[in-house]
Amino acid sequence: MSDLTAALALLQQDARPAELAGMARFGINIEQRLGLSVPALRRIAKTLGHDHALALALWDTGIPDARIVAGMVAEPAKLSAKQMDTWAKGFSSWDVCDQVCGSAFVASPLAWRKVALWGARPEEFVRRAAFALLATLAVHDRQADDQCFVAALPLIEAAASDERNYVKKAVNWALRNIGKRNPVLNAAAIAAARCIQQQGTKSARWIAADALRELTSEAVQLRLRVTKLLNHSANT
Repeated sequence: MSDLTAALALLQQDARPAELAGMARFGINIEQRLGLSVPALRRIAKTLGHDHALALALWDTGIPDARIVAGMVAEPAKLSAKQMDTWAKGFSSWDVCDQVCGSAFVASPLAWRKVALWGARPEEFVRRAAFALLATLAVHDRQADDQCFVAALPLIEAAASDERNYVKKAVNWALRNIGKRNPVLNAAAIAAARCIQQQGTKSARWIAADALRELTSEAVQLRLRVTKLLNHSANT
């Protein structure tokens, strides 16, 4: 039995066709979908281990569940620029996009370059991938300095007028995550949100209002103050 055959057998074992209608109500594309839960997909990926060749084979099946597992078992350092572009262009559901960005893409040395390139692309899910990846980097890339995120804010501002639902939600997500990273970026993200607010489009107004509501909230401001104090104490 080939590795791919074995992996597909594991996916079939946990298939939940009865869940597909419910998934569709959350905007998930259910075409070719097996209906596995994310915990089940993670368990299967852990069983398979990291195997880049298998990841590529799983992706090529076109099965959304298999493509999520592909992102989990891929070896990010082995992902070429062309492979990342091919995967991004193959996204047809927000959950596959976000899961792959949060597993394989975020750990790739090419991640920041792809944010800049994909953020200007016209395809809905490629553009979503840029901002889903940026939102994930804001949480997980602890080595990135503030300037990396400040430099990404004009990309967010430029995309804020995109009325497509899956793009605007990812733009908003990226802006909010950047603004929750530390006090300096909080101020920068709030300033960007106020600029977006002035664009006047329906999408821009929603992105700005939602981001400002969270980023200026007492809960976020308190957490940032506490984090700043803890960091100061650790460095003195």
